[in-house]
Amino acid sequence: MSSRMAYTEAIRLLKREIETSDALLVGAGAGMSAAAGMTYDGERFEKNFADFHKKYGITDMYSGGFYRYETPEEYWAWWSRHILLNRYEAGVGKTYSDLFELLRDKDYFVLTTNVDHQFQLAGFDRKRLFYTQGDYGLWQCSEPCHQRTYDNEKAVRRMAAEQKNMKIPPKLLPLCPLCGALMTMNLRSDDKFVQDEGWYDAAERYAAFLASHEDTHLLLLELGVGSNTPLIIKYPFWQMTAKNSNAVYACVNSGEAFIPREIESRGIRLNADIGKVLNELKNN
Repeated sequence: MSSRMAYTEAIRLLKREIETSDALLVGAGAGMSAAAGMTYDGERFEKNFADFHKKYGITDMYSGGFYRYETPEEYWAWWSRHILLNRYEAGVGKTYSDLFELLRDKDYFVLTTNVDHQFQLAGFDRKRLFYTQGDYGLWQCSEPCHQRTYDNEKAVRRMAAEQKNMKIPPKLLPLCPLCGALMTMNLRSDDKFVQDEGWYDAAERYAAFLASHEDTHLLLLELGVGSNTPLIIKYPFWQMTAKNSNAVYACVNSGEAFIPREIESRGIRLNADIGKVLNELKNN
């Protein structure tokens, strides 16, 4: 079978599974946003962070988020730009709006390591989302002295507007309202990540969804999940498929689509651009 025929057949099979499955569990990684044009390097990076590239040699937004800047004012100049670009001014990515059109009338749940709020912006029900690694729109105490997160849009917009020479004014440094320590991003990078009440509520809803579909015709649809965090989505999806003989596993990821031999007979592999695949599924 030619590669084109194999691709067409995989699209047909995946479309059928979306239409006939009892429920869908979506696992989405960074490739989902990258396919929507929200890349962290190249022209998009240079347009917004040329000064940081010149001073520090930073070449992409991902590594820039881990850089040890000289001052807190510089740290927040970086992060306010990063958040504004990727959370508040990105708009809805087409991959997300296309996926929503495919799933809006289905019994679905979304597990994602993405932190850019795209699922909410596209219209997905918040009660059907579990974003395990945090959200660009939330801050937490850097200590942390308490387990609560805070919305940051107003402060971020002001930081981005008032920064000069790669620094925000000292008066804009975000401080914990309880202990006075600097705030930090609510992004999982170490054991200080705050899992607030909303996080645990989402975890419970996810567990309830899994429990209610453990023996049903469940489509586990993996989109853009790489090898950085396989313990969150990829490996559990393989295990759930192996355990449930009625389940089907589909992997869509350009360059990284793989199905283990143990579940190959109930697997659909699309080594292709996610945007192209979702567009064809929506329009065919």
